[in-house]
Amino acid sequence: MTSDVVAGETPASAASDRVLIFDTTLRDGEQAPGFSMSRAQKLRMAAALADLGVDILEAGFPHASPDDFASVHGIAKSVRGTRICGLARCQFGDIESVARAIEPAEKGRIHTFLATSPLHREFKLQMSRQQVIDTAIAGVRRARELCDDVEFSAEDAIRTEPEFLAEVFSAVIEAGARTVNVPDTVGYTTPPEIAERFAWLRANVRGAEGVVFSSHCHDDLGMAVANSLAAISAGARQVECTINGIGERAGNAALEEIVMALRVRGERFGGATTGIRTQRLHAVARLLAQTTGQPIPRNKAIVGENAFAHESGIHQHGMLKHRGTYEIMRAEDVGVAKSQLVLGKHSGRHALRERLSSLGHVLDDAALDDVFTRFKLLADKKREVFDADLEALALGHDPEAAGPWRLTSLHATSHVGASASASVRLAHDDGREVSEAAIGDGPVDAVLRAVSRAVGHEFSVAEFQIRALSEGGDAQGQAAISVNHGGRELRGQAVSTDIVEAAALAVLEIANRVERITPALPTVSTANAR
Repeated sequence: MTSDVVAGETPASAASDRVLIFDTTLRDGEQAPGFSMSRAQKLRMAAALADLGVDILEAGFPHASPDDFASVHGIAKSVRGTRICGLARCQFGDIESVARAIEPAEKGRIHTFLATSPLHREFKLQMSRQQVIDTAIAGVRRARELCDDVEFSAEDAIRTEPEFLAEVFSAVIEAGARTVNVPDTVGYTTPPEIAERFAWLRANVRGAEGVVFSSHCHDDLGMAVANSLAAISAGARQVECTINGIGERAGNAALEEIVMALRVRGERFGGATTGIRTQRLHAVARLLAQTTGQPIPRNKAIVGENAFAHESGIHQHGMLKHRGTYEIMRAEDVGVAKSQLVLGKHSGRHALRERLSSLGHVLDDAALDDVFTRFKLLADKKREVFDADLEALALGHDPEAAGPWRLTSLHATSHVGASASASVRLAHDDGREVSEAAIGDGPVDAVLRAVSRAVGHEFSVAEFQIRALSEGGDAQGQAAISVNHGGRELRGQAVSTDIVEAAALAVLEIANRVERITPALPTVSTANAR
């Protein structure tokens, strides 16, 4: 691991117009309920984020759990072209965990944090001002012994006394921090306020000229992006953000919105630029949505389905005359294809590879063969295969959730005014075959009950969603299910042109994960799907 600048990387300073993009989708974003990802999914997202051009990729919180450590270590080992970062409290154990996790990285960073606000000092830390300073200094010094690139975050910085915040930052800079981060941890600030705070800190922190000031904004009042841009105006040269704005509570500042605001209105921010490949934004946003099973709102800026759609007659007329009448950026600049219809049953492997690559899915030969086989089967069922169908195929199998159970037969019936019934047959890798039947409030509920009985595990369904991935009556449906099992929340998702089959495959994905960690229960009670 090294912190040397490599070709294509531009250091940022307050005097530079280059803003570093610090992506925390896999750390702050993944912490949000409903957005958890498996290790394989994190690796896939990390590769896409590196290809997008993020400068720093915060891969996780290694000391939080063995799985988090393994995910960060795996990303550090396999992902190149971006700086891999791990989060740590100002505790030696946390910091040493990050150092071990990012050791294989081409470029690494330890990001350590400590709360500084009066509220946190009194009620969370039970520390005096001097104890906070001493702890921060010790943490940064230990991090610098292990890694040349150290960032320090003052948690709840916006609600910290400015003079004390400046004192803390001055101390950690002297201890070796290269980046100091000013988090709006609870989404409390406003654009004029945060701009004033950054300008004041840059003028009053000792050593400010030698470090990068960073902004980390939450969206509790709906101003995370506006606040991030205001911070840039006042000299911040790193912004911490996430794809689609996912994150704790109302989320983080949305990466795609910050990047495109700087691209479209850069003159309002001193000509500030980023190194993001904007044509990849749409693909990465969709990849995250497919991975987590959380759809992008249609009216989401930049990457939402309606971002470049025009239904009003007046708008359509204006667009026909000149696209600039109602669009301030080109759809192509964020990677939105002009046509969604791309392939059919006569298309070959080469065309499939090229289209998947343009959507952000670069597959090796073995993975492509698997996707191509399933593509041909889907093309026989559907008249038209859309980009969303291809994305679903590329994301169709999580290696960590494949087997040992496989669905070999499914039959479901429903009747108006009466219960639905379902029967399933499952095959296990050890040679067992199990058949079960169940009655439910509807065919999906009945299928979930039957699968639960067959695998011998009790699932309490917390959330269930079905959505169409593309157009037409033969569109694939994506089933996303969240269950509680043994005190853990587990998510599964699957796609099929049959939504009942999709639901069965989604719960089976969960069952296969559970199989690896929990023995089957001797008796099973079933759960209702909502």
